[in-house]
Amino acid sequence: MAVGPATFPSTMHSVKGFELGTASAGIKTPGRKDVVLMHICEDASVVGVFTKNAFCAAPVSICKEHLSKAAARYLIVNTGNANAGTGQEGWQDAVATCSAVAELCDVDVAAVLPFSTGVIGEKLPVEKLISALPKAKTVLSESGWLDAAEGILTTDTRLKGASLQYTYQGQTVTLTGISKGSGMIKPNMATMLGYVATDADVEPELLQKLLIEATDCSFNRITVDGDTSTNDSCMLVATGKSSVVVSESDQEGLLTFRQALACVMQELAHAIIRDGEGATKFVTVKVESAATQDEALRTAFDIAHSPLVKTALFASDPNWGRILAVVGRAGIDNLDLNALQIFLGDVCIVSEGGRDAGYTEEAGQAVMDAEEILIRVVLNRGDVTETVWTTDLSHDYVSINADYRS
Repeated sequence: MAVGPATFPSTMHSVKGFELGTASAGIKTPGRKDVVLMHICEDASVVGVFTKNAFCAAPVSICKEHLSKAAARYLIVNTGNANAGTGQEGWQDAVATCSAVAELCDVDVAAVLPFSTGVIGEKLPVEKLISALPKAKTVLSESGWLDAAEGILTTDTRLKGASLQYTYQGQTVTLTGISKGSGMIKPNMATMLGYVATDADVEPELLQKLLIEATDCSFNRITVDGDTSTNDSCMLVATGKSSVVVSESDQEGLLTFRQALACVMQELAHAIIRDGEGATKFVTVKVESAATQDEALRTAFDIAHSPLVKTALFASDPNWGRILAVVGRAGIDNLDLNALQIFLGDVCIVSEGGRDAGYTEEAGQAVMDAEEILIRVVLNRGDVTETVWTTDLSHDYVSINADYRS
């Protein structure tokens, strides 16, 4: 189940200097695409952001270590097994995977970054993974985005991708990316897995800064269930194969690239929410006129995480008292109840400390019946606005997660 029409682009623009190859290792399901190898050209900038979960998976730790030692040349992704909660054996399996890629592709082992997603706490069938590497290498192609988007999925029901091109000073810049994620989504850094590449020329330090900025307005603003995965990783690669240099000395060019990157990342993040496990609603929670970013985000996420609000959304029930109660418990200091307003879409449901005088159940019902819903809270105590995207909570979410390991 997913919300709205599929959004995977009809055209995924190739990024010169970045190749993807996909194969099947049968890690969890025989015949399913579950191994993706990505090749990065020499002299590219490669940066990443990773989960803040203390029980981060072995591949996450190794990615961080390898990024500090060498320029990344290959990314290797497997699905069907997270290789998380697997102790020293999991670490050794991830290292063995990197070593196999390094030997096959004739690079240093530190130039290989591993990524895993799937069931936590089970041993990675590393022999199966390694056996699929030659096939993945054989089919490496700059046009391999579609197969790779399929090859990184777990409980996802849709491919997730975004791609755009823009012209700057007569030159074309390309940004293309894929992501995966459906449940265990409140990233606290990135998404379950995300990979974005551009042919712009960007130095690593600036690229890292741009990735963090783009993550904070996209993947760090989504939640399905409030759970942060052990494996969250998002990578950004700048191959430098176009003639466009993005630098802080050219503020116009920097702004243009920053906006394009934010657009791609936000599109990938929204695709995750639209495909949230069991989702029937795409919900935007917007908190306006807050005094600080912290109180705006805290209020928005409290609404987005409330089981009572989420089940009302699933039932299309305009039970506005549930939203009111969440705002009241969000810990906003000296909250003026008479000043705040709460809206469903354009319908004001709360003002002057209670139900708005003009509110009708029929108007609220019309908003809640839609697949896409906006909940807007106007605190009227400052000039900060923050937006979070979430889903409803359905029977299917419970069923999917009650049977996830089978």
